[in-house]
Amino acid sequence: MRAIIIEDEKLSAEHLVNLLKKIDKQIVIVDVFDSVKSVVSALEKGVTADLLFMDIHLADGLSFDIFSKLNIETPVIFTTAYDEYAVRAFKFNSIDYLLKPIGLADLKASIEKYNKLNGPASATLFKDIAHVYESLNKQYKNRFMVKMGENIVSVKTEDIAHFVAEDGIVLLATKNEKRYPVDYTLDQLDTFVDPKTFFRINRKVIVNINSIQKISTYFNSRLKISGINLSDDDCIVSRERVNEFKSWLDG
Repeated sequence: MRAIIIEDEKLSAEHLVNLLKKIDKQIVIVDVFDSVKSVVSALEKGVTADLLFMDIHLADGLSFDIFSKLNIETPVIFTTAYDEYAVRAFKFNSIDYLLKPIGLADLKASIEKYNKLNGPASATLFKDIAHVYESLNKQYKNRFMVKMGENIVSVKTEDIAHFVAEDGIVLLATKNEKRYPVDYTLDQLDTFVDPKTFFRINRKVIVNINSIQKISTYFNSRLKISGINLSDDDCIVSRERVNEFKSWLDG
């Protein structure tokens, strides 16, 4: 087996190398890297391994950043001195994670786990890891800069009642019934705002859950929303979105 160690503490890296040699002398250490930048550069140049040992905290950031820069399918065993939420989340997608100081028995168990998973199942591990990482670190807009006459004003996302597309432009409508044009499409806005708070009810409208006062059944298996200050046509939840809308309301 060929392994790469990603660790910014020299003594920790040497300790891991010694443990690996005790477990299996056939394990080849391809290289040791101490930063996100150095790992990305090496992998881009074609350096490969069967298994990566990754410290969470590196000299220039978190090792999770590597997955946002590269499409990695190589299995990983995470190593860390911090038992934080991100570590717990990644445990379900990586081969394993080990808390420092790493012991021989724990490392041996992780290697055995790798050997069991080293096959078709391992190819999907990092697609899942990348997805979890993106979900954990997704940042949604908390304000929009809009034009009011000759001035630019800031509107907090929590003050937005809805977005609506009208006559080729998209308008931001506030809870106090002011409306401003924004330089985004509804498709773009869908990715900018928190999906727990905003929902696209039809092809023209995205609503804030806190602006909804009442929901009524409507003909053709649709729903009608009250309280968002829209025309009768625009406040209708389209039939194909009704089930998803109900799930969204349940949170």
